[in-house]
Amino acid sequence: MVSKKRAREIMGGKSFFGVEEAIGYFGVNPTRRQVAALSEIPFSKAVLEQSKDTHILIAVLPLSIIEIRDKVEKSLFSYDGAWKQPFADERGEVSWELISKTLVDNSTSKNWWEQKALLGDDEEIPTAQVMTYTIIGHYLATGERMFGRVYVRTSSTDLGNDHVGVGLFNPANGLDIYTYWNETRGDLLGLAVSKTAEL
Repeated sequence: MVSKKRAREIMGGKSFFGVEEAIGYFGVNPTRRQVAALSEIPFSKAVLEQSKDTHILIAVLPLSIIEIRDKVEKSLFSYDGAWKQPFADERGEVSWELISKTLVDNSTSKNWWEQKALLGDDEEIPTAQVMTYTIIGHYLATGERMFGRVYVRTSSTDLGNDHVGVGLFNPANGLDIYTYWNETRGDLLGLAVSKTAEL
């Protein structure tokens, strides 16, 4: 088992976003139960060492996309009709996530099923809530904008069961959240992944 202190040392300041960062940047007040749930890192030292340059280790608290948007500068988000979809109100669950900083290789210009086939045995596709939390949290903590020129397809779906894309996070645009037909293939629509917990 890796302690939070050791995990922070392994990942480095720009690849670790813990409970303290969530409190500081999102203004959340986690419950004792939530803090307890995040007291252990569900990844081995070996996995963290392997992921420190390619992933962000992030403590995700139940904060919906709408709630995140309301807690930060409005310019960090681009407005779209997707806000009216139920997924934008989903708060998710307390968890540690290892999220890839860049697109999965060769994941653009593929439809949903072709992208899903790229997953490794220890990988899954994050929700729109987790990706939004990660992208905005990482920016607030480091000033770095992930996925500034592309969208990542998430596991979240709209009312038509098509999957939600999150990205194009640049100073001119703000984070954009958009739904794509599952059949859509685009050179700006790829895939990010999270490693599955080991516990």
